Amino acid sequence: MAAEKFKVAAVGGTFDELHKGHRALLLKAFEVGERVLIGLCTDEFVAKMNKPHPVASYSERLVELKNFLKAHGLLERAKVIPLNDAYGVTLQRGCLEALVVSRETEPTAKKINEERAKRGLEPLHIVVIDMVPAENHKPISTTRIRRGEIDREGRLIKRERA
Repeated sequence: MAAEKFKVAAVGGTFDELHKGHRALLLKAFEVGERVLIGLCTDEFVAKMNKPHPVASYSERLVELKNFLKAHGLLERAKVIPLNDAYGVTLQRGCLEALVVSRETEPTAKKINEERAKRGLEPLHIVVIDMVPAENHKPISTTRIRRGEIDREGRLIKRERA
């Protein structure tokens, strides 16, 4: 069965150290959406997140994201917008139909729909993908990459201590 197609799907994130999990999320968004809004967290928003590691600048992350989209022939169907908070454009009427999120960010998608309901807006369809596991079956994450545990494909770099 083919995935439901939405006119506009949205996905958001920091997309730092663009890894296999990010790529799976982005490709899913293009699978379900004819056009995809990609909210890329601004440096100011990232600063408020208290990440346990440094994060590349917005401009560096944007270049990497656009290179990925170009390599997959998806740039024409994408619109990258700066994300200054968890909601982005999701509280505007009629600008999108679906949100594509990872299992980890599903609670944020539910919060967005609660906020939409308060404003009398239709709920967005939420498409959830599972976290992509690394070789050791733990989810791939930028934090683990930055710690030097795994590479962007989820391959182990240093063995875990017992």
